[in-house]
Amino acid sequence: MTTVIGAALLWSLPLSSWGQAPSAEKPTRIALRAARLFDGKSDRVLPDAVVLIEGSSIQAVGTGLAIPAGTRVVDLGDVTLLPGLIDAHSHLLMEDDTENGGDGVFSTLLQRSTAERALLGAKLGREMLEAGVTTVRDVGNSGVNGDVALRNAIQRGWVPGPRISACTRALAPHGGQFPTFQLAAQPLIEQEYVTISGAEEARRAVRQAIADGADCIKVIVDNGHNLLSLEELKVIAEEAHRQKRPVAAHTTLDESIRIAVQAGVDSIEHGYSLPDDVVTPMVRKRIFLVPTDGPLEVCDSFDEKVGNVERQRKMKERCRRNITKAQDRLRRAVAAGVRIAAGSDMYIVLRGLTRGQASVRWFIAYAEAGLKPVEILRAATVNAAELLRMQDRVGSLEPNKLADLLAVEGDPLKDIRALKQVRFVMKDGQVVLDARAQPKRVDEAVRF
Repeated sequence: MTTVIGAALLWSLPLSSWGQAPSAEKPTRIALRAARLFDGKSDRVLPDAVVLIEGSSIQAVGTGLAIPAGTRVVDLGDVTLLPGLIDAHSHLLMEDDTENGGDGVFSTLLQRSTAERALLGAKLGREMLEAGVTTVRDVGNSGVNGDVALRNAIQRGWVPGPRISACTRALAPHGGQFPTFQLAAQPLIEQEYVTISGAEEARRAVRQAIADGADCIKVIVDNGHNLLSLEELKVIAEEAHRQKRPVAAHTTLDESIRIAVQAGVDSIEHGYSLPDDVVTPMVRKRIFLVPTDGPLEVCDSFDEKVGNVERQRKMKERCRRNITKAQDRLRRAVAAGVRIAAGSDMYIVLRGLTRGQASVRWFIAYAEAGLKPVEILRAATVNAAELLRMQDRVGSLEPNKLADLLAVEGDPLKDIRALKQVRFVMKDGQVVLDARAQPKRVDEAVRF
């Protein structure tokens, strides 16, 4: 028994402690220079910017700062530095490849194990990181705790990827988010969701999620045929907040949005309708809206997906109506003072784009709703960091924050599309992408 305990303790040690003496080397000191810098908080860029970094942390940020002797200087030139982007609604272990002739989401569920999906997540996570997204909140559809496994692998340095706030399996009414399944297929629901019925089951599900390693709690309030009760939601929020975990509420109907806000969740995910009577309570309770609206051009994809011309036209029109409606609610929310955190809800494969590039395009689409560039940048940095309860570590460029940042060509405060031109990415003080020496790529228009 003693041998077993000793072996378990050995396996629980960090890799660096296995028979190695502590490193006596001093943390690396780096100075980044750039023509401009957006710190995540101000509404203007800082010219002639210098960021001093030691180890994984930012030491100083300013214009023309003196650089200490012995510091490695990286002159990025005519670019804008900004905080690493945050995607508050990601699905790194889910992929729908119907756009490219694949079998879609159900092939992932039926054919891929959680382990295989975690490996897919490692690939997609690297793509997110290289697009400048250094932190994500993974909100479920990750099999049985696959997002926790991926988070831990990234933390241990086994694979490169963004910092992950993992939600584990989402709590949901019976049926999860799936259509009616035959009895033999019912286990697929429990693979993706913890279905609950009643307040005590809800409380137990939150505790189990936290025991499984959840950083946040995702709850499906409505699934089209079932709706959680206000009592169940209140218990979920109470138990999660007692253990200092935020609650993300998937809501698509007026009724589900109302009870989620009343229960005191931390964010409304999607919230496509957002009735007027919930806006003021959201502002008062400081509940975030995480819009997952794509650009209008996504509707053009029906040209190739659907053969019938008349059906193509109808599907395009419906798509445009839905996106236009979503843009309207986003304008109303911002005008009323609802705080916005950026989320892509990206799980489809778009030709010519990596997962990271596609996710950033979704943020840029907020501009179609009339959001100013600075509002979009804050939604993807300081606001999202606060929602994830990581504002002490990421979301802005200031002393003692982690050195998560990217450099883009142009000025995203003038043209948000500059986010597509990533030239440099750093996470935790480590360079993960340096495209300065590579030939510039033409950012061709990609049909969605």
